[in-house]
Amino acid sequence: MSVWLRQHGFALAAALVHLRRAPGSFLFNILVVAIALALPFTGLTLLDNVRPMSESLSVDPEISIFLRQDTAREQAEALAAPLRQLVKDKQARIIFTPREKALDDLRTKSGLSDVLTTLGENPLPDSYVMKLDAFRNAQAGGDVDQLAEQIRTLPGVDTVQVDSAWVKRLAALLNVLRLALLLLAATLGTVVVAVVFNTIRLQVMTQRDEIIVSKLIGATDNFIHRPFYYTGALLGLCAGALALGAVALALRPLNVAIAEFARLYASEFQLAPLPPPAMAGLLALSAGLGLVGAVLSVQRHLSRLN
Repeated sequence: MSVWLRQHGFALAAALVHLRRAPGSFLFNILVVAIALALPFTGLTLLDNVRPMSESLSVDPEISIFLRQDTAREQAEALAAPLRQLVKDKQARIIFTPREKALDDLRTKSGLSDVLTTLGENPLPDSYVMKLDAFRNAQAGGDVDQLAEQIRTLPGVDTVQVDSAWVKRLAALLNVLRLALLLLAATLGTVVVAVVFNTIRLQVMTQRDEIIVSKLIGATDNFIHRPFYYTGALLGLCAGALALGAVALALRPLNVAIAEFARLYASEFQLAPLPPPAMAGLLALSAGLGLVGAVLSVQRHLSRLN
């Protein structure tokens, strides 16, 4: 174990020595990789702040059920039993509104009593309102739609309206943003690997003579490869740290603008940085991308020196 630690310690020290020889080039590569990483890191931070807000929305969708005009009152009132059967496993309130009461409410609230009087017959049907209390997040929209489809098959039902469409739109929008962020991260991750690949390639070419001499005196491939692996991992790690720092700094002016907007809606919403475990995961991912680029470059270019 001590031998293994000494070997990796020597490889890390050798990588740092090589970086000191060309600090400007290394810092420039860090900047390029950090810019590529900053975009998905920013998107992930925004989604992490929006997700709790969307999940905490109290969603109590209502299903409005309108019966056909020719449905008898007895048949309309009897529909309450199959409706309760459909929601027996859910918390729900079912309210029956006779057509006469609906017309009286319309006269009272709309101020169109004179117009409604000229119609003669009551144009409104009997109806039910089903208030669902068991749905507390945007992902339950599919269950509401399935219930509405079952209600449409009941006898005497003419129209079924669900008022939770905005909830489904919110869930769909968040899913689209997650997919777009995933595609962006995959694309820019490829950019990171390509930058590290080219950096290690140039470093191999610069140290070509040194590598050949090392092989002649008996150095193993692993001994020669390790410093380049550490260089790639350090490049990814430093770029990830710089990207996270840039995102954290960018949140300050964003929060100033968001605070002014949130006050209009009596809200105190603010963007917060990612939690430490998430940051540690992103740093590990950045270092991993750098390591992948280094491994690919070393395997391709050092094999030519054998």
